[in-house]
Amino acid sequence: MKRFNVVLIFNKEFDSILMCYRTKMPYLGLYNLVGGKIEEDEEPFEGALREMEEETGISREEIIVKPLMEFVFPWQNIHMYSFVGKLDHDVELVEEVHPLLWMRLDEHNFFDLEKFAGEGNIGHMIEQVKMCYNEIFEVE
Repeated sequence: MKRFNVVLIFNKEFDSILMCYRTKMPYLGLYNLVGGKIEEDEEPFEGALREMEEETGISREEIIVKPLMEFVFPWQNIHMYSFVGKLDHDVELVEEVHPLLWMRLDEHNFFDLEKFAGEGNIGHMIEQVKMCYNEIFEVE
């Protein structure tokens, strides 16, 4: 089974999410989350941290990343691991391939299939993070 990861990265105010604009397939011309392939000998969490740093310049020391959910697509032979993190300070982004931008949560419909990759799963994951914010980020 092919394994992939995505990381939902929120800013310190939790009002924006980091997205990349896909300049190649898959999802050419759509906004997507940071992430990529998990190497054969790599744990999903380590792969997520590696992809995050490669694609954004954000290191594991700058953000706490936690597991969010997993998707299995048996007909496509894909296992997708999703992780979530929230920055506690501003960072300087370093783009690897795809342009990066912060998108405000209150200004976008992340279920819009003509704008966002993932067949609606990005919207679903964001809603799950909103719903479980206190538990995920250990807020009292």
